[in-house]
Amino acid sequence: MQTKRVRFPKITIGVDLGDRQSVICEIDRKGAVVGRSTIRTAKASVREYFAGRERSRVVLEAGTHSPWFAREVEAHGHEVIVANPGRIYGARRRKNDPKDAEFLARQGRADVTLLHPISHRSSEAQKELAMIRARDQLVGARTKLINHVRGAVKAQGGRLRKCSAEAFATRATSELPEETRAALIPLLDIIAGMTATIRQYDQQIEKLVATSYPEAARLMQPKGVGALTALAFLLLVGDPTRFSHSRDAGPYFGLIPKLDDSGESQPQLRISKAGDELGRRLLVSAAQYILGPFGPDCDLRRHGLKIAARGGKNAKKRAAVAVARKLAVLLHKLWVSGAEYDPDWVLKHRAV
Repeated sequence: MQTKRVRFPKITIGVDLGDRQSVICEIDRKGAVVGRSTIRTAKASVREYFAGRERSRVVLEAGTHSPWFAREVEAHGHEVIVANPGRIYGARRRKNDPKDAEFLARQGRADVTLLHPISHRSSEAQKELAMIRARDQLVGARTKLINHVRGAVKAQGGRLRKCSAEAFATRATSELPEETRAALIPLLDIIAGMTATIRQYDQQIEKLVATSYPEAARLMQPKGVGALTALAFLLLVGDPTRFSHSRDAGPYFGLIPKLDDSGESQPQLRISKAGDELGRRLLVSAAQYILGPFGPDCDLRRHGLKIAARGGKNAKKRAAVAVARKLAVLLHKLWVSGAEYDPDWVLKHRAV
């Protein structure tokens, strides 16, 4: 029986990306180290190092700088493999930048599947996601300030009435105890400004959906899924054909339990929380609306309520996560099929 000969790349380059400097290790087809370098993590330095040289396989790990770095290297004709750092470093005990660069190069030379490679989003999708993430940071900061104001008022023996975050600054201004006004009025002004900026972000998102992402309207058919969740889902998934089956959308957002089966032991573990945290949080938030008092009567809601009715610790949280997973599958199905939303969809697709 003749053994198939493995053809390794002529040169494989491992890059350990740093915030200011990146460490490079080059190995040849035989696995020998033929070069080590350090370059600035800047576009000019990347062009200087990679432009004009023979096509090579370049391996780097996903991180803050990896999207633009990968695009820059690919522009000079090289093959780029972006490794998933969460999947490749678990068993290593001795780590530093030169060792990491050599490790990436050797893994990329031998078998790229060992790197669990990922695909970066387009620069356009990254730009739109940057706006969504900026809005999310602003919402989080506003929530912290609102909680601080409420706590400061309670410390003086007072209490502010419940209201929405959007109305908080206006409502609280007239309810603040006199002894807290000098300290808290400036914070209320900041909260009001944050609310106005968040409203501007929402208008931009709605405009994007209407002008650039019409398919998002299809994803907004289930009540509880707004423009923000629909657009974020589209941008985070990127290419709907990346999933062989719509049911793969749940694991992509980390909405399935971890696995640690061994022999007779099959422990019930928490969800994996893989993938994008913001996307997962938006799906869970939509699921909580569906399960809440204003949620529509649909099979997604009935599915979640059955899980919650079983009782036990964190039953409501488990129900929300279960509905979020089904919702992710549903949104992908609506996206790829172009079908109209059916409120009894879960009932008809028990396999997912």
